Amino acid sequence: MNLVLLRDEDWIDSDRVVLRDHRADHLRNLLKLQVGDAVRVGRLGGLRGEGLVLAMDADGVQLEVQLHQAPPPRHRFDVVLALPRPKMLRRILRTVAEFGVANLHLINTARVEKSYWQSPLLRQAKLQEALLAGMERSSDTIAPKVHLHKRFRPFVEDQLVDVCAGRHCWIAQMDAARSLAHVPPDPAVVMIGPEGGFVPFEVELAERVIAQRVHLGGRVLSVDTALPAALAQAL
Repeated sequence: MNLVLLRDEDWIDSDRVVLRDHRADHLRNLLKLQVGDAVRVGRLGGLRGEGLVLAMDADGVQLEVQLHQAPPPRHRFDVVLALPRPKMLRRILRTVAEFGVANLHLINTARVEKSYWQSPLLRQAKLQEALLAGMERSSDTIAPKVHLHKRFRPFVEDQLVDVCAGRHCWIAQMDAARSLAHVPPDPAVVMIGPEGGFVPFEVELAERVIAQRVHLGGRVLSVDTALPAALAQAL
């Protein structure tokens, strides 16, 4: 945890908070802070700064907070991603939070199993939990927005142009002639398929609407490798 994220319910005054959950345990037991020590904090959805330990006991940790620093900038790519296997999804959510992705669109494709959409990890509380873990690690206060799209064709035909909002739309394909590393350094949307990739119909439909093919290199990558590989090329 490189940043203690403060929720609205933590505040007891305009400049004071009390932490009573795992964050307090982290400050006491892992960081071993004492009264008078400082720690990096940030208000969820707002500014970052420092917290000074005013009191600490078994019930909680009280901090005096000063917030003055803006959150880090958003990544220039938004992501459209075929819904991955549940055991991979938590890592994916942490990754997009660590990279500062503004919007993650999870979509259905021919190779996405229907059972994936029943995963408890897609519940709002579980999504938030995984995103917060990535935000704490990367010292960010702004959570990515996660959008769920259970039908591929309506998403591509009716929403993809609006999602791209005048930006390039790149779809990752092994057979592409152009590398994502060599596209213009502008804000864009990147589409990444499931294990096994998009089927031909899906690629052709996306191309007819707006997408252009790019590759991520000469190797076949798993989804949880392909995503950071794509995002790292735009840092």
